[in-house]
Amino acid sequence: MSIGRKGPAFLLFMALLSVSPEARPARVSLSNAALRVAIARDGTYEIMAAGLERPVLRAQIASEINHRWVQSSDYPRHSVTTATFRNTLGRGRLVTISFTGLTSKPDLRYTLRVFDGLPFGELEAGVRNTTPKTVTVQAIRLAEATGPSQMNLGGPPAADRVLSDSFSEDDPVLNIRDLGAVPAGLHRAVGSQLVFNRRSKESFFLGALTSRRFLTIIRLRALNSFTPGVQIGTYTVDSTGTTEVQRAGPLSDAPATSLMVLSLAIEPGGQLSSERVMFAAGNDYHEQLEEYGKAIRVLHHARILAKPPMGWWSWTAFYSAINQDAALRNAQWLAEHLKRWGFVYFHLDEGYDYARGDYTTPDARKFPNGMGWLGGRIAQLGLKLGVWTAPFEVSARAWVYQHHPDWLVRNERGEPLQVGGFKTGQSPTYVLDETNPAAQAYLRQTYRTMTHEWGARYIKLDFMETTAVEGRYYRPNTTAVEAERMGLGVIRDAVGDGVLLDKDGSPMLVPVGLVDAGRISVDTGHSFWASKDAAPGIAARYYMNGNFFVSDPDAFTVSRQSIYDHSWPDSTKPLTLEEAQVSIVLAALAGGMYEIGDDLPTLGADPDRVALAENGDLLDMVRCRRAALPLDLMSYRPQDEQPSVFLLRENQHQTMLAVFNWTKEPRSHIFASADLGLHSGRAYQACDVLDGEKPMALENGVLMLKDQAPHSVRLIKLVDVSAGCRTNPSSGRTHKSR
Repeated sequence: MSIGRKGPAFLLFMALLSVSPEARPARVSLSNAALRVAIARDGTYEIMAAGLERPVLRAQIASEINHRWVQSSDYPRHSVTTATFRNTLGRGRLVTISFTGLTSKPDLRYTLRVFDGLPFGELEAGVRNTTPKTVTVQAIRLAEATGPSQMNLGGPPAADRVLSDSFSEDDPVLNIRDLGAVPAGLHRAVGSQLVFNRRSKESFFLGALTSRRFLTIIRLRALNSFTPGVQIGTYTVDSTGTTEVQRAGPLSDAPATSLMVLSLAIEPGGQLSSERVMFAAGNDYHEQLEEYGKAIRVLHHARILAKPPMGWWSWTAFYSAINQDAALRNAQWLAEHLKRWGFVYFHLDEGYDYARGDYTTPDARKFPNGMGWLGGRIAQLGLKLGVWTAPFEVSARAWVYQHHPDWLVRNERGEPLQVGGFKTGQSPTYVLDETNPAAQAYLRQTYRTMTHEWGARYIKLDFMETTAVEGRYYRPNTTAVEAERMGLGVIRDAVGDGVLLDKDGSPMLVPVGLVDAGRISVDTGHSFWASKDAAPGIAARYYMNGNFFVSDPDAFTVSRQSIYDHSWPDSTKPLTLEEAQVSIVLAALAGGMYEIGDDLPTLGADPDRVALAENGDLLDMVRCRRAALPLDLMSYRPQDEQPSVFLLRENQHQTMLAVFNWTKEPRSHIFASADLGLHSGRAYQACDVLDGEKPMALENGVLMLKDQAPHSVRLIKLVDVSAGCRTNPSSGRTHKSR
């Protein structure tokens, strides 16, 4: 047969046919009991839950190099290698895909690891500079998926619900939102994100396992927001700097000079790796979150206290108006009335200090005898002094700014980089350069003074999200995350292992291993709305308690005291008793720090409010050191507005069930035994802890809460009496009958 003239298209077709099978990488897959990953012939990867052929996620990688994005699909060649591995978490198989052959561009690569005995995998990406010139990297993208079909949880996307962790515990406020119910259609997360389909019950979780140099920023963008036809538009996961989230949050009012873009130089032959991230898919999102928490504890050697810290703090009682006399009155009351229950920490928040960044100089007008004298008085009462600091903030009136502006982080112009005080009448604040040896020495002296001379046993570290900025550091090529870790290391070294450090106002993962406790919620206060705002963070971060650190849910308030706070409506309206119960139960459910935030002599005028602080059942919940499980974390009913149901199994015989009504209307709930993890065929007794241990009916294994009042909580104690157990109403403990 005569073919005739052979054109370019024909020659290309014949060339493709002549390529040997070895030159076209075969589809490779790895699996364990929970999931499977597969590498497509084009180098993209797919993640699937075990038993399903439909990918949950299909994605490629990319990197921003010299301020331009390059995708793995741009490269003409890629190679695939497989191997076995063993690391700190376990052993398994891995696959590495390397992308090469793009003129004048560095090579890209990514590695997927699937563990033999763990229900998740790991992903890591990197850049290798194979060019003859130094390049700069702004971000390494571990996942880039575009189009509705690239993420699929087996149900309509309109049924997807998204939990996006935030830059810090309160910036932005953590919310759990339906896919289409988010401003501008963007679900942006820092550190971790969970996507759950309420129809199929399938979920996909991705969380940063490390934060050595970068933040992990996850973006899930919805198309056609607020409509029934909502779809997923794009999904990206980047190892990058802090500027994007600073611009959207803490530094939203800052000028361009305060917002430098991270740019890390890689010399010829050098390479740069992303952070490691964990991924999991399946139909048990609680397990995914809890496995993530366990992995963090192992990888970062998390510091977990043997006892949850309990005490009092000054902020919600006085805000910055705290003074020496008020402090002594509250210390005396705490020692006389609550110390015997374990409330031993006495925490002075902001207001004692002369200026941010100048903490060893107290405000002499309010604390005329000094902090060393006060620390001695606190110790004489058998209490432990705690103090607040914002360790890396420096105000314009501080000694450092006045005498050593060379110890501050600089902007592109070489000026001190301003991070606060942009509005008229506000004092400017700047950032201490944690990489500068002289600044490090200043930090050491500050924190040694607090612990060695004042006797502080607890120190809060605040506003670290504000100071986590990209800039010109004393040590070149340093990121904001690296600098913060260095500064925290200096502080830990200065105070030693015997002092409790509490992370406040920072990314969740960065301080792990250096701090003992960590804030998980927004600020609380004398308002029901403060409790409602704090609850989603306490619920969503329940798995961090005992894994990242001991959780700090912020202080509970139970008195009739009222202090104006513009953050919430009706802030000057005293809490009702039911609203006070909401505040304290929510704190107890966190299983971590337990601090009261009332002016204690004022509280003492209300015995029923004091009884809440002394309640044995609540104290036992705290002493369990376990966070309660938020049963409806991702499945809460729309009419409940946010997660409302928490379950704490104290031991094999006793379980505590807390049900909140965050709404303005009565709400009802029905729980079957299986919902509460109760064993069928066993006998249980139920009582309402907050209503005088009033018995409750369990009819045919069903517990009904009918018409629960607005702005309230029901705390139900469930006791297995089939083994001869009974409850002691005065202590809340379960005892075996003899």
